[in-house]
Amino acid sequence: MPLPTDYLERVYAGVLGKLIGVYLGRPVEGWTYERINERFGEIDSYIHEQLDQQLIVTDDDIGGTFTFIRALEDHASGLDITPADIGETWLNYLIENRTILWWGGLGNSTEHTAYLRLKQGISAPASGSIALNGPVVAQQIGSQIFIDSWAMVVPSDPEMAADLAGRAASVSHDGEAIYAAQLLAAMQSMAFVEDDTNTLLDTALGLILSDALMPRLVEDVRNWHAKEEDWRIARQHIADNYGYDKYGGNCHIVPNHALILLGLLYGEDDLKKSLMITNTSGWDTDCNGGNLGCLLGIKNGLTGIDAHPDLRQPIADRLYISSADGGRAISDAVQESYILANLVGKLAGEAPLNPKDAARFHFELPGALQGFQVSSKGQAPAELENVVGHSLSGKRSLAIRFQALSSEDAIQAHTPTFIPPEASKESIYPLLASPTLYSGQQVKARMVADAKNQAAIQVKLFIQYYGADDYLEIIYADESTLQPDTDIELDWSIEAPEGVPIVSIGLEISSDGSTAGTLYLDYLGWHGPPDIVLRKPDQAGQMWQRAWVNGVDQLDNYWEDTYRLVQNEGRGLLMQGTRQWKDYKGSANIRVDLAKSAGLGVMVQGMRRYYALLLTEQGQARLVKRLHSEELILAEKDLKIDFGNHYEFSLQCVDGQLDAWVDGEHVFSVEDKDDPFDGGAVALLCEAGTMASDAVIVKPA
Repeated sequence: MPLPTDYLERVYAGVLGKLIGVYLGRPVEGWTYERINERFGEIDSYIHEQLDQQLIVTDDDIGGTFTFIRALEDHASGLDITPADIGETWLNYLIENRTILWWGGLGNSTEHTAYLRLKQGISAPASGSIALNGPVVAQQIGSQIFIDSWAMVVPSDPEMAADLAGRAASVSHDGEAIYAAQLLAAMQSMAFVEDDTNTLLDTALGLILSDALMPRLVEDVRNWHAKEEDWRIARQHIADNYGYDKYGGNCHIVPNHALILLGLLYGEDDLKKSLMITNTSGWDTDCNGGNLGCLLGIKNGLTGIDAHPDLRQPIADRLYISSADGGRAISDAVQESYILANLVGKLAGEAPLNPKDAARFHFELPGALQGFQVSSKGQAPAELENVVGHSLSGKRSLAIRFQALSSEDAIQAHTPTFIPPEASKESIYPLLASPTLYSGQQVKARMVADAKNQAAIQVKLFIQYYGADDYLEIIYADESTLQPDTDIELDWSIEAPEGVPIVSIGLEISSDGSTAGTLYLDYLGWHGPPDIVLRKPDQAGQMWQRAWVNGVDQLDNYWEDTYRLVQNEGRGLLMQGTRQWKDYKGSANIRVDLAKSAGLGVMVQGMRRYYALLLTEQGQARLVKRLHSEELILAEKDLKIDFGNHYEFSLQCVDGQLDAWVDGEHVFSVEDKDDPFDGGAVALLCEAGTMASDAVIVKPA
């Protein structure tokens, strides 16, 4: 079926709706209806500040939704993808007890239980089955909360959406949990082309076994809606007939799915009212709100989102994805929308959409801010707005409007490239991330001064980094002057102090005299591999270490070594970098204290996708390619190792050509002709033992 003409914008609206629903509901997750009413009445606005919480948070609903769909990116099977393939994706991007999931333990957390089954070699769908995990554990809510992305890659095809949802859900769930996920995915897929809620429900119900519980639940909620004008009365019917007292576990699918239907039917097609009803009703509020927000976003498009600027503007597209791919952690709704759209294009054999020469920030979707926020270093007010025009190769740009800008003022517009200070605090869902911008990379940006500006302005790019004791320090590029109705393209080679993580990038506007006007940011991006030495910076705080995605059992920081990795069993990885790193050489001085194997990885795309140069306890140097559950030995040779000695490792990859050195000796030269990894992070690897390193170096090949 052809894509809807407004497909990309509806995906974007779906992603925004998901974020809005999650951020509205997250502060009261797990609260009862009675407790919410006593404290807040109705939840129709963000309440995070009243509970001393952050608005933009790491959350399993968001992380799982935009991570597990990467099975389509990482496997060549396309829409024939299997539950086992999706299970392998779990093992690649999850780090036990740290990323995405609530790690509540075997038999307590459904997803943790499924992860342990996968880790034990039990493939999906057995990993999530009632036969193995029991009817209570297997029918909790997680099947549904991760499902939106699967619907968005098969628009207007509810049957395929339900099929994919069933396969994805079966990794961790079974029974009614799968049926609920299929109902929701079918409605979301159909919502790209169908506006009538009853038609969506009828279409979805036609894809579910008639003797399942879900069809009866849907009909009950529809009947209560037909008879009762007050949603609160209908909510009480749900509590009486489908409440937590009847469906056990921590967050059973049945009661929570009913609350999504409640908001959908009583919300009168209005995003704010629908989410108010669902979130005020309690239970698993962020999950329910996220699913409903995504459905309504797809169904009503950006018009429905923009009807409530008080819900859209504060989030500025921002989201975090905590996974083993740290370079994807600091993201935004525009980036995730294009990733989903490009998955659809990949399945259709089409070239990817890369606006403005694949600039990281291109603002090509209506209203998009892509995480940018504005602040003043004086009294001059300023605001941001996504506008049509002022772009060399696109359709839109980011307008930075300023008033009464004097010689003593400056306006800064900036966006995060790493964990910002407000997100660095401990959370139930820790944020593991790598910076997206590094020394050695080349930044490009284009700016346009409005023709109506009152006077010339000065502009300069800047970065912020975590300096001594994690205080933010700033580095400026050279300043440029822009007269009214002129434009400029800036190139800046980034140079930051050794080992520090760059936390944000932006631009500063100043003036020699009092003026008002607008500067348009057409695009901002960077390219090329980094040129960095990663070791503990002088007077370091904690954030330099958090730039590493920690996938080892223990990372010690109280010895003389910069990095001491301890892995009790299996292989652990300590990773830093992004998938945009290509054609580079990684190097490290490594001491093996005791290990089955240890070494250096490049083109690392998670816990189970990478190239690695290893020394083994059998006395071999080995070049391997890890591809999910398989480990391919690309080359090996005898090389005696002595525990406690240091070895210089270097591994280079250029377009699938791998070259490796140990202590300066060129030991391997191999071409990977079979679907080579095209980019990824650098890593230290340790298998069943302890290793150490003073520094990791990454340079262009």
